[in-house]
Amino acid sequence: MNLKRTAHFIAGGIAAVFAVMPAGAQQSELAMLDSLDHGAWTLQLRGNDRSTRICVRTGREFIQLRHRQPGCEQFVVQDDPGEVTVQYTCRGNGYGRTTIRREGNGLVQVRSQGIQGGSPFSLEGEARRTGSC
Repeated sequence: MNLKRTAHFIAGGIAAVFAVMPAGAQQSELAMLDSLDHGAWTLQLRGNDRSTRICVRTGREFIQLRHRQPGCEQFVVQDDPGEVTVQYTCRGNGYGRTTIRREGNGLVQVRSQGIQGGSPFSLEGEARRTGSC
């Protein structure tokens, strides 16, 4: 196949894929997090009596629980209606991988692990909406 025919073949294939995609499939990235109720949430860590209060404005606050600084690079690994996984790197301060599973608009399961400030971390817990911020 010559280069011109190959490019035409690829373009036609891409157009065919988009032609059969349902209109609802063009959601925004991490739409599940956008659907969570905004307000105050309490994250209860498993195996620990400690809980953390989080003010949720976008749902993305659950991604970087141990790396609160802005400017970290994020890569979406999984983006399903009920579960998302995001891997992120914060230059000079470590990295993490977080999975958030939605059980309802006010209840999620969170699992995160990585390196912060040179030390490993691993946390697992349940977050519930508890009020307003």
